[in-house]
Amino acid sequence: MNLHNFVRDEEVEVVAGPITLAGHLRVPGHVGGLVVFAHGSGSSRNSPRNVAVAKVLNNAGFATLLFDLLTEQEASDRVNVFDIELLARRLLEATTWLRSKEEFAESPFGYFGASTGAAAALWAAADPHSKVSAVVSRGGRADMAAPKLEAVQAPTLLIVGGLDDVVIDLNRQAQSKLRCKNELVIIPVATHLFEEPGALEQVATLARDWFLKYLVWRE
Repeated sequence: MNLHNFVRDEEVEVVAGPITLAGHLRVPGHVGGLVVFAHGSGSSRNSPRNVAVAKVLNNAGFATLLFDLLTEQEASDRVNVFDIELLARRLLEATTWLRSKEEFAESPFGYFGASTGAAAALWAAADPHSKVSAVVSRGGRADMAAPKLEAVQAPTLLIVGGLDDVVIDLNRQAQSKLRCKNELVIIPVATHLFEEPGALEQVATLARDWFLKYLVWRE
């Protein structure tokens, strides 16, 4: 698929409960599902790593939404940045907003989360109202969603860099609490941000393949 063959490729205002958040929506010509991204602390919808992964997913036929989980004012308070329950609620509200649109009403949904955003994605996925079909975590703090991990039903892929020792251990602890189908993949010679040559491409390929396999409609 041509990367420029989009039905929609635009900045949007995501309605999340009583507020609106800035987002970017890309919809390819034929949608095989929609993946909503949750960025990590200190990042935004413009995260270059998430943008790169989203392009690979677009190329595979998935629509993507990258959006700011907090307003600028909220993000200035570090307490909010690490409030996983708040971030998860925003993710759920964005999912509800997308599902209210006719073009996505019957689409399966997936979450891709990075760092603290991965915790938010797993927390949100544990909510039955999310009806999310698959979750991918990149360098994620899955441990921060510990109270909700046993309730996650969507197949979950945890991707961690081989040099990210602390996060590897935290992901192994989190994985032991998951009751859904799950997999932990460690990418050798990669650090937390996957900045090493080829590392992010491996992340994108793993995410694409996971969503191609598991992104199906959940009742």
